Amino acid sequence: MQSFLEKLLECSRKNHTMLCVGLDIDLSLTPPGFVASADSILAFNQAIIEATSDLVCAYKPNLAFYEALGLEGIEALRKTMASIPRHIPVIGDAKRSDVGHTAKAYARAMFDFFGFDAVTVNPYLGRDAVQPFIEYHDKGVICLCKTSNPGSADFQDLVVTDNNAAAGEPLYIAVARRVNDWNTHGNCGLVVGATFPEQLRRVRELASAMPILIPGIGVQAGDLELSVRYGTDDRGELAIINSSRQVLYASRDADFARASRSAAKSLRDAINQVRRAGSEGGDYGN
Repeated sequence: MQSFLEKLLECSRKNHTMLCVGLDIDLSLTPPGFVASADSILAFNQAIIEATSDLVCAYKPNLAFYEALGLEGIEALRKTMASIPRHIPVIGDAKRSDVGHTAKAYARAMFDFFGFDAVTVNPYLGRDAVQPFIEYHDKGVICLCKTSNPGSADFQDLVVTDNNAAAGEPLYIAVARRVNDWNTHGNCGLVVGATFPEQLRRVRELASAMPILIPGIGVQAGDLELSVRYGTDDRGELAIINSSRQVLYASRDADFARASRSAAKSLRDAINQVRRAGSEGGDYGN
Protein backbone atom coordinates (compact mmCIF):
# COMPACT_ATOMS: atom_id res chain seq x y z
CA MET A 1 0.00 0.00 0.00
CA GLN A 2 1.29 3.47 -0.88
CA SER A 3 2.43 5.42 2.16
CA PHE A 4 1.48 9.01 2.92
CA LEU A 5 5.01 10.19 2.19
CA GLU A 6 5.09 8.39 -1.16
CA LYS A 7 1.70 9.80 -2.10
CA LEU A 8 2.74 13.31 -1.05
CA LEU A 9 5.96 13.27 -3.06
CA GLU A 10 4.27 11.73 -6.10
CA CYS A 11 1.55 14.39 -6.13
CA SER A 12 3.98 17.20 -5.41
CA ARG A 13 6.20 16.16 -8.31
CA LYS A 14 3.30 15.57 -10.68
CA ASN A 15 1.78 19.01 -10.03
CA HIS A 16 5.14 20.75 -9.49
CA THR A 17 3.93 22.21 -6.21
CA MET A 18 4.29 22.30 -2.44
CA LEU A 19 1.03 24.18 -1.94
CA CYS A 20 -1.59 22.69 0.35
CA VAL A 21 -5.08 24.21 0.40
CA GLY A 22 -6.96 24.12 3.67
CA LEU A 23 -10.63 23.28 3.14
CA ASP A 24 -11.86 25.20 6.17
CA ILE A 25 -15.50 25.93 5.48
CA ASP A 26 -16.71 29.20 7.02
CA LEU A 27 -20.19 30.12 5.80
CA SER A 28 -19.73 33.73 6.90
CA LEU A 29 -17.04 34.06 4.21
CA THR A 30 -18.53 32.06 1.34
CA PRO A 31 -20.50 33.68 -1.48
CA PRO A 32 -24.20 34.21 -0.68
CA GLY A 33 -26.37 31.16 -1.13
CA PHE A 34 -24.22 28.55 0.63
CA VAL A 35 -25.92 27.23 3.76
CA ALA A 36 -25.28 24.77 6.58
CA SER A 37 -26.33 21.64 4.71
CA ALA A 38 -24.14 18.76 3.59
CA ASP A 39 -24.95 19.24 -0.09
CA SER A 40 -24.39 23.00 -0.02
CA ILE A 41 -21.03 22.71 1.74
CA LEU A 42 -20.07 19.92 -0.62
CA ALA A 43 -20.91 22.09 -3.63
CA PHE A 44 -18.58 24.83 -2.37
CA ASN A 45 -15.76 22.40 -1.63
CA GLN A 46 -16.16 20.65 -4.97
CA ALA A 47 -15.89 23.97 -6.81
CA ILE A 48 -12.63 24.73 -4.96
CA ILE A 49 -11.24 21.24 -5.58
CA GLU A 50 -12.08 21.30 -9.29
CA ALA A 51 -10.44 24.72 -9.61
CA THR A 52 -7.22 23.85 -7.75
CA SER A 53 -6.57 20.10 -7.97
CA ASP A 54 -3.73 20.52 -10.48
CA LEU A 55 -2.03 23.14 -8.29
CA VAL A 56 -1.81 21.37 -4.92
CA CYS A 57 0.25 18.68 -3.23
CA ALA A 58 -2.46 18.09 -0.59
CA TYR A 59 -5.73 19.30 0.87
CA LYS A 60 -6.18 19.94 4.59
CA PRO A 61 -9.70 20.20 6.03
CA ASN A 62 -9.77 21.43 9.62
CA LEU A 63 -12.31 19.29 11.45
CA ALA A 64 -13.42 22.11 13.76
CA PHE A 65 -15.28 23.88 10.96
CA TYR A 66 -17.23 20.73 10.09
CA GLU A 67 -17.87 19.61 13.67
CA ALA A 68 -19.30 23.07 14.44
CA LEU A 69 -22.05 22.39 11.88
CA GLY A 70 -23.09 19.12 13.51
CA LEU A 71 -24.19 16.09 11.52
CA GLU A 72 -24.54 18.10 8.31
CA GLY A 73 -20.94 19.21 8.63
CA ILE A 74 -19.65 15.69 9.27
CA GLU A 75 -21.57 14.37 6.29
CA ALA A 76 -20.24 17.21 4.16
CA LEU A 77 -16.69 16.29 5.15
CA ARG A 78 -17.20 12.64 4.27
CA LYS A 79 -18.67 13.57 0.90
CA THR A 80 -15.84 16.03 0.31
CA MET A 81 -13.30 13.28 0.97
CA ALA A 82 -14.94 11.20 -1.76
CA SER A 83 -14.70 14.15 -4.17
CA ILE A 84 -10.94 14.64 -3.89
CA PRO A 85 -8.94 12.90 -6.65
CA ARG A 86 -7.41 9.79 -5.15
CA HIS A 87 -3.84 10.72 -6.06
CA ILE A 88 -4.00 13.85 -3.85
CA PRO A 89 -3.28 13.22 -0.15
CA VAL A 90 -5.68 14.64 2.44
CA ILE A 91 -4.47 15.80 5.85
CA GLY A 92 -7.08 15.80 8.59
CA ASP A 93 -6.26 18.82 10.72
CA ALA A 94 -7.62 17.46 13.98
CA LYS A 95 -4.79 17.96 16.53
CA ARG A 96 -5.98 14.85 18.35
CA SER A 97 -4.30 13.31 21.39
CA ASP A 98 -5.26 11.50 24.58
CA VAL A 99 -4.33 8.56 26.79
CA GLY A 100 -3.59 5.34 24.94
CA HIS A 101 -7.00 3.66 24.67
CA THR A 102 -8.68 6.93 23.70
CA ALA A 103 -5.93 7.72 21.22
CA LYS A 104 -6.67 4.37 19.55
CA ALA A 105 -10.29 5.45 19.08
CA TYR A 106 -9.16 8.79 17.66
CA ALA A 107 -6.84 7.01 15.24
CA ARG A 108 -9.67 4.73 14.06
CA ALA A 109 -11.93 7.75 13.56
CA MET A 110 -9.35 9.68 11.54
CA PHE A 111 -7.99 6.85 9.43
CA ASP A 112 -10.75 4.21 9.25
CA PHE A 113 -13.91 6.34 9.37
CA PHE A 114 -12.84 9.51 7.54
CA GLY A 115 -10.04 7.91 5.53
CA PHE A 116 -7.45 10.67 5.90
CA ASP A 117 -3.98 10.02 4.54
CA ALA A 118 -2.45 11.94 7.45
CA VAL A 119 -3.59 13.66 10.61
CA THR A 120 -2.22 16.37 12.88
CA VAL A 121 -1.70 15.29 16.49
CA ASN A 122 -0.71 16.94 19.75
CA PRO A 123 2.44 15.23 21.10
CA TYR A 124 2.39 16.83 24.54
CA LEU A 125 0.83 13.80 26.23
CA GLY A 126 3.86 11.77 25.21
CA ARG A 127 4.66 8.81 23.02
CA ASP A 128 1.88 6.52 24.22
CA ALA A 129 -0.69 9.10 23.07
CA VAL A 130 0.87 9.25 19.59
CA GLN A 131 1.79 5.58 19.14
CA PRO A 132 -1.72 4.41 18.10
CA PHE A 133 -1.52 6.80 15.13
CA ILE A 134 2.05 5.77 14.26
CA GLU A 135 0.97 2.12 14.15
CA TYR A 136 -0.92 2.95 10.95
CA HIS A 137 2.34 2.65 9.02
CA ASP A 138 0.94 3.90 5.71
CA LYS A 139 -0.58 7.02 7.31
CA GLY A 140 1.11 10.32 8.14
CA VAL A 141 1.30 11.50 11.76
CA ILE A 142 2.12 15.22 11.80
CA CYS A 143 2.96 16.42 15.30
CA LEU A 144 2.54 19.98 16.54
CA CYS A 145 5.98 21.47 17.11
CA LYS A 146 6.12 25.27 16.77
CA THR A 147 2.66 26.49 15.85
CA SER A 148 1.90 29.69 13.93
CA ASN A 149 -0.15 31.50 16.59
CA PRO A 150 1.45 34.27 18.73
CA GLY A 151 0.60 32.43 21.95
CA SER A 152 2.71 29.43 20.93
CA ALA A 153 5.58 30.98 22.90
CA ASP A 154 3.70 30.46 26.19
CA PHE A 155 4.80 26.83 26.32
CA GLN A 156 6.65 25.91 23.14
CA ASP A 157 9.52 28.35 23.80
CA LEU A 158 10.04 27.32 27.43
CA VAL A 159 13.60 26.18 28.06
CA VAL A 160 13.87 22.52 29.01
CA THR A 161 16.61 20.07 29.93
CA ASP A 162 16.33 16.29 29.89
CA ASN A 163 18.21 13.25 28.66
CA ASN A 164 17.23 13.92 25.05
CA ALA A 165 17.65 17.69 24.91
CA ALA A 166 20.75 19.75 25.44
CA ALA A 167 20.69 22.27 28.25
CA GLY A 168 18.95 25.49 27.36
CA GLU A 169 16.90 24.23 24.40
CA PRO A 170 13.30 25.37 23.91
CA LEU A 171 10.54 22.83 24.24
CA TYR A 172 9.71 22.86 20.53
CA ILE A 173 13.25 21.65 19.79
CA ALA A 174 12.84 18.85 22.34
CA VAL A 175 9.59 17.91 20.58
CA ALA A 176 11.34 17.80 17.21
CA ARG A 177 14.03 15.53 18.66
CA ARG A 178 11.51 13.17 20.23
CA VAL A 179 9.34 12.92 17.12
CA ASN A 180 12.47 12.25 15.08
CA ASP A 181 13.18 9.33 17.44
CA TRP A 182 9.59 8.08 17.08
CA ASN A 183 9.84 8.08 13.30
CA THR A 184 10.89 4.43 13.03
CA HIS A 185 8.31 3.72 10.31
CA GLY A 186 9.03 6.88 8.34
CA ASN A 187 5.49 8.22 8.76
CA CYS A 188 5.98 11.11 11.19
CA GLY A 189 6.08 14.81 10.40
CA LEU A 190 6.01 18.15 12.18
CA VAL A 191 3.97 21.37 12.17
CA VAL A 192 5.99 24.59 12.18
CA GLY A 193 4.40 27.96 11.43
CA ALA A 194 5.54 30.22 8.62
CA THR A 195 5.36 33.04 11.17
CA PHE A 196 8.52 31.68 12.82
CA PRO A 197 11.10 31.19 10.05
CA GLU A 198 14.16 30.98 12.30
CA GLN A 199 12.51 28.28 14.38
CA LEU A 200 11.58 26.50 11.14
CA ARG A 201 15.22 26.54 10.09
CA ARG A 202 16.28 24.96 13.40
CA VAL A 203 13.62 22.27 13.19
CA ARG A 204 14.55 21.35 9.62
CA GLU A 205 18.16 20.88 10.70
CA LEU A 206 16.98 18.28 13.23
CA ALA A 207 14.33 16.68 11.02
CA SER A 208 16.02 16.27 7.67
CA ALA A 209 13.84 13.37 6.48
CA MET A 210 10.41 14.37 7.78
CA PRO A 211 7.72 16.39 6.01
CA ILE A 212 6.98 19.72 7.66
CA LEU A 213 3.49 21.18 7.45
CA ILE A 214 3.85 24.97 7.36
CA PRO A 215 0.67 26.97 8.12
CA GLY A 216 0.52 30.74 8.46
CA ILE A 217 0.98 31.95 4.89
CA GLY A 218 -1.47 34.63 3.78
CA VAL A 219 -3.81 36.04 6.42
CA GLN A 220 -1.33 35.30 9.23
CA ALA A 221 1.42 37.05 7.22
CA GLY A 222 4.00 34.28 7.42
CA ASP A 223 7.18 34.64 5.36
CA LEU A 224 6.70 32.66 2.14
CA GLU A 225 10.27 32.93 0.87
CA LEU A 226 11.88 31.86 4.14
CA SER A 227 9.29 29.10 4.59
CA VAL A 228 10.42 27.59 1.29
CA ARG A 229 14.13 28.15 1.92
CA TYR A 230 14.11 26.84 5.49
CA GLY A 231 11.28 24.34 5.29
CA THR A 232 12.47 22.20 2.39
CA ASP A 233 14.91 19.31 2.69
CA ASP A 234 18.22 19.17 0.84
CA ARG A 235 16.37 18.10 -2.33
CA GLY A 236 14.01 21.07 -2.19
CA GLU A 237 11.07 18.90 -1.09
CA LEU A 238 9.13 17.77 2.00
CA ALA A 239 7.60 21.16 2.79
CA ILE A 240 3.79 21.34 2.82
CA ILE A 241 2.97 25.04 2.64
CA ASN A 242 -0.64 25.59 3.61
CA SER A 243 -2.99 28.39 2.67
CA SER A 244 -6.65 28.36 3.63
CA ARG A 245 -8.53 31.67 3.69
CA GLN A 246 -6.32 33.36 1.09
CA VAL A 247 -7.35 30.74 -1.47
CA LEU A 248 -10.84 29.71 -0.34
CA TYR A 249 -12.24 33.19 0.07
CA ALA A 250 -10.44 35.08 -2.68
CA SER A 251 -13.88 36.29 -3.83
CA ARG A 252 -17.49 36.24 -2.67
CA ASP A 253 -18.79 36.70 -6.19
CA ALA A 254 -20.22 34.05 -8.49
CA ASP A 255 -16.77 33.50 -9.99
CA PHE A 256 -15.29 32.58 -6.59
CA ALA A 257 -13.79 29.32 -7.90
CA ARG A 258 -11.93 31.17 -10.64
CA ALA A 259 -10.61 33.65 -8.09
CA SER A 260 -9.53 30.79 -5.83
CA ARG A 261 -7.67 29.19 -8.71
CA SER A 262 -5.92 32.47 -9.44
CA ALA A 263 -4.87 32.85 -5.80
CA ALA A 264 -3.65 29.25 -5.63
CA LYS A 265 -1.72 29.58 -8.88
CA SER A 266 -0.04 32.77 -7.68
CA LEU A 267 1.05 31.04 -4.49
CA ARG A 268 2.21 27.92 -6.31
CA ASP A 269 4.24 30.02 -8.75
CA ALA A 270 5.75 32.13 -5.97
CA ILE A 271 6.80 28.98 -4.11
CA ASN A 272 8.34 27.52 -7.25
CA GLN A 273 10.23 30.72 -7.96
CA VAL A 274 11.96 30.38 -4.59
CA ARG A 275 12.55 26.69 -5.23
CA ARG A 276 14.21 27.44 -8.56
CA ALA A 277 16.44 30.03 -6.95
CA GLY A 278 17.36 27.53 -4.24
CA SER A 279 18.12 24.84 -6.81
CA GLU A 280 20.39 27.13 -8.76
CA GLY A 281 22.13 28.44 -5.66
CA GLY A 282 22.29 25.22 -3.64
CA ASP A 283 20.33 27.03 -0.97
CA TYR A 284 17.83 24.40 0.19
CA GLY A 285 17.50 24.20 3.93
CA ASN A 286 19.64 27.34 4.43
